[in-house]
Amino acid sequence: MTTATLARTPFHPWSAERGARFVDFAGWEMPMSYGSIIDEHHACRTGAAFFDVSHMGRVRFTGRHARKFLDRVCTRQVKGMERGMVRYSLVCNERGGVRDDVLVYCYEEDDYMLVVNASNRLKLLDWFRAVKERENMTFSMEDVTLSTAMAAIQGPKVIEMVGTMSREIPSLKRYRFAEKSLMVAKLTVSRTGYTGEDGVELVMGSTVAKFVLPMLLREKDGVAAAVRPCGLGARDTLRTEASMPLYGHEINEETDPLSAGLEFAVKFDKGADGDVRFIGQDALERIKAEGTRHRLVGFEVEGRRAARQGMGIHRGGEHVGHVTSGCLSPTLDKVIAMGYVPTELAAEGTEFEIDLGKARTSARIVKMPFYNPVKAK
Repeated sequence: MTTATLARTPFHPWSAERGARFVDFAGWEMPMSYGSIIDEHHACRTGAAFFDVSHMGRVRFTGRHARKFLDRVCTRQVKGMERGMVRYSLVCNERGGVRDDVLVYCYEEDDYMLVVNASNRLKLLDWFRAVKERENMTFSMEDVTLSTAMAAIQGPKVIEMVGTMSREIPSLKRYRFAEKSLMVAKLTVSRTGYTGEDGVELVMGSTVAKFVLPMLLREKDGVAAAVRPCGLGARDTLRTEASMPLYGHEINEETDPLSAGLEFAVKFDKGADGDVRFIGQDALERIKAEGTRHRLVGFEVEGRRAARQGMGIHRGGEHVGHVTSGCLSPTLDKVIAMGYVPTELAAEGTEFEIDLGKARTSARIVKMPFYNPVKAK
């Protein structure tokens, strides 16, 4: 795919003006960095950082069976969600594998928004239509990805900054959202994120995004913003430190959420009457009863070379697992990694070797998350 055919977000011109280095990410031309990935990483950990996340899919569900449909396709319970609530959930296939991990926003009892991964958006839309037709449900589904923009502003100073523009947002609990007006723009502002830091994510109309952004970043008349722009590179090291799964790495259609340590996002008893069962529930109940064969664990790795996805994990001369993500942590100044190993070997402190290609290095299972901002400060 050539650069000319890649989709561009409403923030693309703003990023280009600030020297962003763009890459192809799931068919979108996205900023990898605006200079130093490490500097951007530290800016998020110590101050405030802006991430363009408009490539994430946004789909609205409204109407009679909207809630019932989402309870069928989501592992987390949607029934009972109140206006302004956000829930992390998974969408599974019939085998219990993860089609995607998503955020469910509840606007009203029959009005929801799903935020999905960019790489899975079209796949999910096709599958949602098939399920709707097969189960004869009545609701409207609208893909609003291209008509909206989405930004994440993350870091320990963000909520204080937001407080100068809104009294309500700083009082929001985690995984809650509010609808706000800023000049002519209507915003959905949620207290969520993907870095491990506190902060907000905002959804707005694509046509007003370029006018709203300078106000959000406190950028005036050519004066540099108080919020540093950051790209996908820093976003990945930040989420790895926070031990947050990335689709295509820690989770995929061949990986179940129980093995990935995401059982908190699986609700097996939706409704006292037991008539609501999500797609993939039968398979996950069998896995839970029999026990998982593999588990996702975190490693501290010796040396300075990062362990990368697909690298083999060995113990006693045998290949026992594989790395899913890894990096040289800018915050901890050590190599960290996540990967799958047999459940019986998943205890904290267990030692392994990771095959880096030309050599092997020692690794030890440690508790995740690797970095907890609350405990660190």
